[in-house]
Amino acid sequence: MVSFNDIKNNASINEYIKAADESLSALGYTDHSFGHVGIVAERAAVLLSALGADERSVELARIAAYLHDIGNLVNRSEHSQSGAVMAFRILDNLGMEACEIATVVTAIGNHDEGTGVPVNDLAAALILADKSDVRRSRVRNTDPATFDIHDRVNYSVVESDLLIDTEGRTVRLVLKIDTETASLMDYFEIFLGRMTMCRRAAEKLGLDFKLTINEQNFI
Repeated sequence: MVSFNDIKNNASINEYIKAADESLSALGYTDHSFGHVGIVAERAAVLLSALGADERSVELARIAAYLHDIGNLVNRSEHSQSGAVMAFRILDNLGMEACEIATVVTAIGNHDEGTGVPVNDLAAALILADKSDVRRSRVRNTDPATFDIHDRVNYSVVESDLLIDTEGRTVRLVLKIDTETASLMDYFEIFLGRMTMCRRAAEKLGLDFKLTINEQNFI
């Protein structure tokens, strides 16, 4: 049985993640390397675990999250689809069972807001975990004077957390934003599509999606 540690300690996989992030760096995108996939893996696992998923489903969520951005190695455009194909080959070669490969590949192929749909629970958890990882430390540009709106918005987020309330059946994205760096309107201009996708992902899991920014509830 292929474990998360098998994936995390695989030299080839880690080389793909590193190279994919280098491509995004050249394009001026935020950090998508090991810090990002690690946070996404942990949040997806915590979410499914809190909802009562079995241990193997939680393990598969970690695996999908760790692999979800490798498609950027091919091209940023349609990276979820190319990443899904890469993950299929990797997991098949490692001997993972077909039913598990299908679940992981489906989640990876549906995690991006351009084309993704939360078609299963793992995909929904991956979407919420991925889109909630907004933070200052992901911004590569070190000169605020040259920030574009994406840099400003990401840099403005000094704290972010994804909180699950199983009794209230909610999942809440809690952000602390430095409004001197970016306004709330800037945030919604950039991330409205992602928040809509999070709402749909939450619904797939039987939850209501909530958004709190600077202690104000917006959804």
